[in-house]
Amino acid sequence: MLRDLIERCRSYRRFDPGRKVSKEELERMVDNARLSASGANRQPLKFILSNEKEKNQLIFPTLSWAGYLSDWEGPETGERPTGYVVILGDRKISDNFFVDHGIAAWSILLTSVEMGLGGCMIASVDRDELRNLLNIDHRYDILLVVALGKPAEDIVVEAVSNGDIRYYRENDIHHVPKRSLNDLIVD
Repeated sequence: MLRDLIERCRSYRRFDPGRKVSKEELERMVDNARLSASGANRQPLKFILSNEKEKNQLIFPTLSWAGYLSDWEGPETGERPTGYVVILGDRKISDNFFVDHGIAAWSILLTSVEMGLGGCMIASVDRDELRNLLNIDHRYDILLVVALGKPAEDIVVEAVSNGDIRYYRENDIHHVPKRSLNDLIVD
């Protein structure tokens, strides 16, 4: 059951615009992130939720999508996320966020898959622009943005070939090479 959820939890970058992510769904995702592990149990993360078209349109251009796909600038109109969670680090609580934002993002994504949705965590963000557009106080560090929606693309996980781990698209299918278990375990 957990294995199935993990296998379905891919980095989706194209979405069905007809399936909106509700505020309640975003809150459930963040509630699961809230319950996840936190370094020294400091719990320094805060979250901005967006499922409104106008706010989503502010967030989208601040994101860079799929670095290995140099000829693709990201989802076009009609395939963009219908929800976002902006993960912030509150420096009034701590100035060391450890890996909390990665854990929180993974919890959000696993929850989204359980709901029949999917998403992509994005660290390549124009933070200054996003801060200005959303009027984010300087006490918060912008750590990650999680784009969310109903996936509108097929993703295939395959074995790494010739050491090349770069994902690619072929015949409109997104291919994700993964190293084998034997390649990862060090004796």
